[in-house]
Amino acid sequence: MENEINKNQENILAALEAILFAYGEPIEIKRFVEIFKNNFKIKPAEFEKKIKNALEELRQKYKTEDRGLNLVFLDNRVQLVTKPEFIPLLENFIKEEFKENLTPASVETLSLITYMGPLSRAQIDYYRGVNSSFILRSLTIRGLIDRQTDPKRANVYLYRPSFDLLKYLGISKIEELPEYEKFKNIDSERNNLNNNSSSNKSVDFNEITHGLKQN
Repeated sequence: MENEINKNQENILAALEAILFAYGEPIEIKRFVEIFKNNFKIKPAEFEKKIKNALEELRQKYKTEDRGLNLVFLDNRVQLVTKPEFIPLLENFIKEEFKENLTPASVETLSLITYMGPLSRAQIDYYRGVNSSFILRSLTIRGLIDRQTDPKRANVYLYRPSFDLLKYLGISKIEELPEYEKFKNIDSERNNLNNNSSSNKSVDFNEITHGLKQN
């Protein structure tokens, strides 16, 4: 019985870490309750306390072990962040990154935001299939995309193309991009096609990226 409890606690820690890493923004603790309530054998009345205890245990692990991450708590929200002592190292890394042209992954992400934005980081990660937090930060610092709060969800950010990007591309409005309407409608088409189990339609990044490069 004790082994089962310990294993359950380890699974919660791993699940919390995975979600915090993938989400990339501050997340309300009560959201974990909604996400986990059907996956762990814990009484509903005890669940929020268990989540808070697990988050504190995870914070202590980051604090005492040789890890580059930390947990920050504010107003019943929590975020996975880089430890302060590694910030200068990251700043140097970012400066070196800016000396180079955009990577294929950056162009892919920028194309997705330009044609299908505004998008949340979770949506971008879903379409790309990988974590996009560093690329989004890089594109934001370069001034190619803007970040704003989702009017429907105060704890979620949306990414959209910036005015500087439009100036860089030499266009006066986003609709002037090649085949803009076609790609802008992909997301809504996908939602409609989800009702049809025979559909396998996916986002063609090569085609979207080609559209952006035409400018």
